[in-house]
Amino acid sequence: MRTPARIAIDLVLVVVFAVVGRASHGEALSLGGLLVTGWPFLLGCLIGSVLASVVLRLSWLREGLLVWAITVVLGMLLRGITGGGMAIGFLIVATIVLAVFLIGWRMVAWRITVARPDSGTSDPVATP
Repeated sequence: MRTPARIAIDLVLVVVFAVVGRASHGEALSLGGLLVTGWPFLLGCLIGSVLASVVLRLSWLREGLLVWAITVVLGMLLRGITGGGMAIGFLIVATIVLAVFLIGWRMVAWRITVARPDSGTSDPVATP
């Protein structure tokens, strides 16, 4: 899969994370509301995705782990610095949901690729 598509999928999933979070708390799903909630994680995700897939060119698993870690750490840091809530429950849920999203889609894509007889890859941590 091409790098721009991987970065776009990551960013879309972070938007989904923000939408689900806002909806679960009965908050408006306006563009402004989503940006207020999502911008720290979108910025973290963008930085992580570019670093992992463009600069370092990691395998799918390492790429997913790095994108996830940077998204969570930078997102939480920016959220805390700008006065966003930092409840332990939010930290736990965000960490788990973002792991499932950012690593999970890569695992599914890898499994689909491995299932093809012409894929030539079976190692989830091999570098390209």
